[in-house]
Amino acid sequence: MRWLVGWSSTAAGAHGYADTDGYAGVNGYDGESLHPVGSQLLWGDPDPLWAVGDWRPDEVRVVKADAENRIAVLGICGASDEELRRGLFTARGGALRHLTTWPGSYTAVVQVGRRITVCGDLAGARPVFCTPWAGGTAYATAALPLADLTEANLDFGHLAALLAAPDVPAALRDTTPYEGVRRIPPGHALVLRAGAREITGYEPVASLAVAAAPADPHHAVDAVRDALVEAVRTRLSAPRHVPDLDPGPVPGMGPAERRAARGMPVPGIGADLSGGPASGTLALLAAGLPGRPGTLLGHGTGAGERLLAVTFNDLAVGGREAEVERAGTLAANPRLHHVVVTGGEEVLPYADLDIPLTDEPGPSLVSAARHRARLAAGSADHFTGHGARQVLDAHPARLADLLMDRKRRHLVRPVAALARADGSVMVPARVYGAARRLARTPYRSGLEVLAERLMRRRFEEPKGAVGASLAALTWAGPGPAARWLTGEALAEVSVLLQSAADRSAAGPGQRPGDYRARAALARYAADWRVLEQATEIRSQRLHAPFLDNQVVRACRALPEALRVRPGARSAVLRTVLEGAGVTGLPPGWGAPSHASSAAATRAGLRLAADPLMDLFATPLLAEAGLVEARVVRKALRAAASGDPLPLDGLADLVSLELWLNRLLARRGTCWTGTPARARAVPSGIQPRRGALASGA
Repeated sequence: MRWLVGWSSTAAGAHGYADTDGYAGVNGYDGESLHPVGSQLLWGDPDPLWAVGDWRPDEVRVVKADAENRIAVLGICGASDEELRRGLFTARGGALRHLTTWPGSYTAVVQVGRRITVCGDLAGARPVFCTPWAGGTAYATAALPLADLTEANLDFGHLAALLAAPDVPAALRDTTPYEGVRRIPPGHALVLRAGAREITGYEPVASLAVAAAPADPHHAVDAVRDALVEAVRTRLSAPRHVPDLDPGPVPGMGPAERRAARGMPVPGIGADLSGGPASGTLALLAAGLPGRPGTLLGHGTGAGERLLAVTFNDLAVGGREAEVERAGTLAANPRLHHVVVTGGEEVLPYADLDIPLTDEPGPSLVSAARHRARLAAGSADHFTGHGARQVLDAHPARLADLLMDRKRRHLVRPVAALARADGSVMVPARVYGAARRLARTPYRSGLEVLAERLMRRRFEEPKGAVGASLAALTWAGPGPAARWLTGEALAEVSVLLQSAADRSAAGPGQRPGDYRARAALARYAADWRVLEQATEIRSQRLHAPFLDNQVVRACRALPEALRVRPGARSAVLRTVLEGAGVTGLPPGWGAPSHASSAAATRAGLRLAADPLMDLFATPLLAEAGLVEARVVRKALRAAASGDPLPLDGLADLVSLELWLNRLLARRGTCWTGTPARARAVPSGIQPRRGALASGA
C-alpha cells in the first residue's frame, strides 16, 4: 500500500509526521523523531512530508520556489514542472481549484511558509484524513497510519452507520473506523496554519433554489470525450518504470512465464476488455492513441507494441458467452492482443476469505480474489472502467430534479422503460408520484423519515427495477444490511440522523438528485480504493480514469435530460469513441450483464457456506453489539438456497467481519523510531454497546 502522511505543529521546531497513501510526516512527540516504515522524506522540518510504499520515480515530484514555498504531487499528473511551479505561485494567494484541474489521478500538497494545503479529489478515490496530535494536526492519505500514530480505538458508531446507512453523508459524517481520525469530504481541501486546521471546498455546487444553466448536449459529450482522451494520454505518456523485467532464471521458463510464476505483471499497458461500454472504451482509446500503448518488445506476451486486453470468462457460472464474443470482435483491432482469463469455483465471490488488510472495510473484499485472478494476467499499467456507471448514469432521484426545473417531458422515456420492464400500467403514476413527493420534501424531513424507519425496522421495499427506483426517490434510504442489525445499533444511528436533521434545517444546498448522485459516487470510490488495495500486485498500477477530477467534472456537466434516457451511458461512450475515430462496434455493445454477477454471488455463497458459518459462529460484530450471530447465519443460509435477500447487504456484513478479524490479528505499526510503541489497534472488541454512543 502506498500513502502520504504529514504533520503541522504549533511550534516551529517540532519534527516528524506521517500519512498512508504515499506521504508521511510528524512533528515532535515527547522529543522523539518518528518515521513511517518504508518511507522517503520529501521535505523536512518543521513540517516534514514522507512518501511511503512502492512509489515509482515518476509518481513523486517536488517543485520548489524556495526553501519555504514548494509543491509535492504524488500519483499520475499531466502537469509539467513549469505548470506545477505556476500552480504553486497561484496557490500562494489562496486559490485552490486549479491544483485539481490537471489530468490524471494524484494528490497535491502545497507548503507556503507555515501554511500547508492538501487537496482531495472530487470522487473520493484519493481521500485525505487528519487527526489532532502533539498540539497540532497530522494528516495522511490513509487512515490506519494516523490511528497507529494516536493509538486510536475502533469507532463502532461509524461501523454501525456504515451498515445502516452507507449512502447517507449525514450518518457517516466525517468519521472513519478509527476514533478521532477524520475524513476530508470529496471536493474539499485541508488547510493547516501552524497546526490549526480548516476544511474548505474548492468546487462550486449547484444551488437548490436556482437551476444551473442547461448545457448544450453536444458540447457536454465533447467535453467528456476530451477529458477521457486526455486522461488516457496522460497515462500513456508517463515514463514507463517497471523494475525487474526479468526476475531471474527459472529452468524451462521464459521472461513472461517467470514473471507470472512470481506474481508480477507484464510490462507495458493493458486494459479490461469486455462487452461493457466503459472498459471497452478505455481499451480502444488506449490502443488508438499514438505512442507506445502496449508491452515492451521482447517481453510479456510477445505482442510487440500492442495493448494487452484482458477478458474474464466465468466458467463456474456461464452466461457470458455473448460478452466474450463481443470482446473477441473488439480485439480484432491489430493494436490489441486479447487474453481470455477463465475462472472456476476457486474465484467465485466468498471462495477466498483470506484477505489482505486494507485501510478501511468495503464490500468488494468478498470478491477481491475474483478481481485479482483477472488483474494478474494484466499489464504493469492496467486500465479499468470502474466508476463509469456512477459518473455517467442518472440516479433515480434526478427525476425529482427535472420536476423542480419543470421539465416533465423528459420523464417520459425513463418512466416508459420502467413500465416495459415491469409490465404494469400503474408504473408511470407510481414513479411520477414518488418523484413529485421528493421534489416537495425538505432535506430535514427526509432525514427524519429515515430515522423513523430505522427505529421501527421498516425495510420493506417493492421488488424489481421499479422497486429499486422508487426506493431511491428519497433524500436518504437504509442500507441493504440494515435489516440484520440489532435494535440497539439501529436506534443509535436513528438518534444520530435525528440530531443531524435538527442541525440542518437549511439542507445540503443541493437538489436531491445531484445530492444522492454525489453521495453514491463517494461511496463507490471508497470501495474502489479498498478493492485497489486488496488486489494489489507488485509493480502493477490500476488506472480508473472515470474517477479522475477532470472526467468527473465533464460528466457532471452532462444535462440531466440526456443522462436519464435509457442506455445513456453506452450512447455517450459510443459518441466518445466515434469522436476519437473508433467505429464499427459489434452489435449488443454496451448491453448490461448484471444477471451473471448475481448468479456468481449466489454460487459463491453456496460454495462457501461452511466457512461463512464458521466466520459467524462467534463474530466480532456480535461482540460489538451490531448484529446477532444466529440472525446472520440464518440469512446466509437463506441466500445460499436462493431466497431473494439483498446480496449486497450480506457482502457488507461479511466484508466488515473479515476486515475486523484481519485488523485485530495485525501485529506491528506503521511507525518506527519509538521502540516502546507496539500497535495502535485494540487487541479485542469491548462487548458493551456504549462504544456506539462514544463513537457517534
